[in-house]
Amino acid sequence: MAQTPSKFPIIDLTKLEKNNISWLPLCNNVRQALEEHGYFIAICDDNNKVSSKLEKDIFDVMGDLFNLPIETKEKNSSDFYFYRWVGQLESAPLHESFGIVHPTDAEALKNFTNLMWPQSNDTFRETVTSYVKVAAELEKLVDRMVFESYGVAERHYESHVAATTYLLRPTKYSAPPLAAEDGTGNVGANIHTDKSFSTLLFQNQVNGLQVETKSGEWIAVDVPPSAFVFMAGDAYQAWSNGRICAPRHQVLLKEDKQRYTLALFTFNKGITDIPEELVDETHPLQYKPFDNFGLAWYYLSGANSMIHGTAKAYCGIS
Repeated sequence: MAQTPSKFPIIDLTKLEKNNISWLPLCNNVRQALEEHGYFIAICDDNNKVSSKLEKDIFDVMGDLFNLPIETKEKNSSDFYFYRWVGQLESAPLHESFGIVHPTDAEALKNFTNLMWPQSNDTFRETVTSYVKVAAELEKLVDRMVFESYGVAERHYESHVAATTYLLRPTKYSAPPLAAEDGTGNVGANIHTDKSFSTLLFQNQVNGLQVETKSGEWIAVDVPPSAFVFMAGDAYQAWSNGRICAPRHQVLLKEDKQRYTLALFTFNKGITDIPEELVDETHPLQYKPFDNFGLAWYYLSGANSMIHGTAKAYCGIS
């Protein structure tokens, strides 16, 4: 696993072959990156990554989406905060995002498209379909690698996939004011951990993501073109019995450019059990079986601060 001088982990998945002798060592690299950092940058080959045409197309249609009138955007509503349009936040004035629920389901994506464009928008729907297919395949691959590295894939991977639901949050960060300083006018997203099982990020080559290390140092993550960032959420931390960490992160805009990201979140439906294989003398049981959506609602209720992880407070064993 190669690391840049700025200490963030990059893993090259190019020419990955599951029958190749490098499969298990690469699985171990992925698992170790999530244990040590809580995230990693994934470099993929042409079979996995977004093509240059699809990359252009997906951010073109994101521009169309964010250019809609506010009264149209507000139709993307839900009682569940993460499922709805969010914008004009005093605490993060540059941030605006949508919630596209179950984007891998053709009917659900069609419903969202028709909500935004009652006259239909086939280009948007088809482009998002193509992108989400690639992103979801990569997300499943990374989970498979983690499960293989822990030796729990045979017993637990298929049930995990069956419980996985997807949420796509296209996000726009406006260019910061020229006089903005760190922590004030250039905040795109405040310090938080994700309440999901995992998050897969793809950006338009404008950086802004910062991640906190275990030692408390904040690192600005420089994401190479066409690469993904895979990040563990609070639910992944609980599932792994605390072996994997859900890192605190934020978005601070440095460039005088708009930043677009596509965040594909996974949430597990039903009760998630901690695999018994991940409990031993070195790693005594730290978490009770939990409901991923219950964890998210617990956070949204205000019972847990956004800037800290929710897993311990929600389902941790004292």
